[in-house]
Order: sequence, then C-alpha cells, then structure tokens
Amino acid sequence: MPTPYTPIGPVTAERIPATIRRVKVPFVDLATQYAAIRGEVLPAMEEVLESAAFVLGPHVAAFEQHFAAYIGARYCVGVESGTAALKLALAGLGIGPGDEVVLPANTYIASALAISAVGATPLPVDVDDAYGLDPNAFEAAITPRTKAVMPVHLYGQAVPMRPILDVAERYGLRVVEDACQAHGAKIDGRRAGAIGDAGCFSFYPGKNLGAYGDGGAIVTNDERLYERLLLERDFGQKKKYEHLIKGDNCRLDAIQAAVLDVKLRYLDEWNERRRDHAALYDALLAIAGFETPKNRNAEGHVYHLYVTQVRDRDRVRDELASRGIATGIHYPVPIHLQPAYADLGILPGRFPVTETAARRILSLPMYPELEANQIRHVVDTLREVAEPALRLRASVA
Repeated sequence: MPTPYTPIGPVTAERIPATIRRVKVPFVDLATQYAAIRGEVLPAMEEVLESAAFVLGPHVAAFEQHFAAYIGARYCVGVESGTAALKLALAGLGIGPGDEVVLPANTYIASALAISAVGATPLPVDVDDAYGLDPNAFEAAITPRTKAVMPVHLYGQAVPMRPILDVAERYGLRVVEDACQAHGAKIDGRRAGAIGDAGCFSFYPGKNLGAYGDGGAIVTNDERLYERLLLERDFGQKKKYEHLIKGDNCRLDAIQAAVLDVKLRYLDEWNERRRDHAALYDALLAIAGFETPKNRNAEGHVYHLYVTQVRDRDRVRDELASRGIATGIHYPVPIHLQPAYADLGILPGRFPVTETAARRILSLPMYPELEANQIRHVVDTLREVAEPALRLRASVA
C-alpha cells in the first residue's frame, strides 16, 4: 500500500529530491503490475494452453461465475470487448432500427458506436458537474422513439442511478449501464453494472480490471436476457451448427478469462490504492488552487481516471510531456461534435457543461503502483506550468 499522506503545507520543488524531479511518470504502468503477479498469471495461462480450450470453455465459465458474484449479479456473459458488450446488450433487449438511446455527450465514442451498430440513433445530452448523465437533460430528450438510456459510469465513479431509474420507469425505457470504466464502483451500496437491465464492462488492458488484450462482459439479473446473450455472442447457436437466431461472433478468449480471474482477486486492493492516490492528489491540488474531481461517494469511486481542469490545457499538456509526465484527455471532442455524428445535426453550444469540460479536462497519471513522490512531482510540475481552472473561474465571476 502507498505511504499514508499527511498534509505538508505548500508544495515546493525543494520538498522533492532532484532524482525524483527527473523521473518520468507514465500515465499507466502495466509492466510493473505484471511483474507483481507474474507468478500467478503465467501458470494460469499455461493451464489454458495445456487444455487447448482456447475459446469459451471452463476458464471462461469460471471467470463469468466469479465476476457475476463480485458485481452482485446473477449472470455474466464474457464477450470480446466492451463495445461488443454494449452492442449485444442493446440487441438482446430488442433495441434496433428506428429506436433512440439517450447517453451523455461526454463519453468515449464506443458508447455511441454500439447504439449505431444495432441500427438505433444515439441521443447525446449534457452532463452534470461530476461528468455524469444529467437526469433532467435525460428526461427532456425523450421522444416517442426513445427506447433506452445508457448511463455511463465515467472515470470510475458510479452515476446516481435512482433518478435515472425513476425516469426510465415512467417512460417504459430499458437501462443499459456502461460500466466500462467502473469495475468495482458502488452507488447506494450496489456495484455499478448490477442496477439496470444490463451492465457492460471492458477489460481493455488499461482498465482497473484489464486483460492482456481485448475483452468484455455483460452482467444481468434477467434470465431471459442472459439466455439471449449466450446466443448473440456465439453465432446464434445453443447447439453446434443449429442456429436459433442471427447471432454474432463476440466470444471471450479463454486465455484472457484466465488472466482476468487472477487479477480479479486483486481488484479491491488495487482500487483502494487508487483511492489513496486520489486523496493525495486532492490534498495537493487543493493547496495549489486546482480543481479536484467531485466525489459523490468516497467509498464507491474507483478512480479509473483522475481528471482535473486547467486553463490553456493543450499547452499545459505539452509542457508536462516535455518534462516526462504523461497525461490524457477524456475526451477532447464530445460525441455530438464528432465528424462521425455530424448527421445528428447538433451544433456547438448545445451542451455547455460538456463542451467547457472538453476544452479544459486533463487526466493525470493514475494506476495502483503509482508512488506518492511521483504524485507530488506531478502536482509540483503542474503548478509550474499551469493556471488552475478555479482561478480562471474566479476571475470570470
């Protein structure tokens, strides 16, 4: 576990050894994580190789059982990616051509692409001050063609689901949770993904629970949907060469399932480390006058990403990169302003919270193996090159 942080007063370069100031800070460090669990991962992979059961099979079934239990759902269906999970969940719920699905404008494009893939139309709406789906904007966007809503548990923080479920129930809409960044996150005592009709996860390597390649899963408490998803992911067949529906080929590889089963044992510990890192970031950034992420639920946030806001973001990011600090932007172009979705006809200015965030958000390094001195170095360097967004807002006011 990282060294507990005690507030130290103003952050200055003198507090950080010169050797640390010169060290590069990656955005994620998967190699260090692998080194720590290598002795468990390699035997698990070798077991799959020796069994020659490479697609689906007992290793996938075992992981599905364990992951469903962890999330608190009755069923889990392993698939090839998070995008496939979203697509199959929508298809399994009967969402298709002519239908509309509401989602936040500030999310990764895969959320919208999954809706498009089933022939439906994405309806982006603005987000709240914690980057989550705004329930009021959601309700205002509903039309007679709206059939579902896709709340995105972005950056590792679960969206408050009760208001969304209330609106969905009033209008008879299905709820597909995009929990691709929220492995283990909680809201109101329940884990993200186990609250709506279906919850979708990505196991892309950089996620809190990541495979060594692509992977994904759908969890649900609906037995009929579960049975449909089993068909959807495997050519529509329940028995080999007997195809009951026009399915797809979206199966989870057994080697990835074996890796995920090992890593699942560490997920809570890794998430707790992320929370410790976020607490240190929060303390240091607050001292320096920077914005810290709004945390709805301290226990439930798993900090897949740590997102602040700065003025002149692109210049700041370049300055940090020149000093060996890697950062990310999640996301620089909202869904409604993507060229791929110009056909939606939504002009700039429609979603002010999302569009302002897109100009200012900056994701700082965040992974379980991050060291306290690295975090101090990141914040100290940020102070040298950036003007806090809080200071910008104060001058505008």
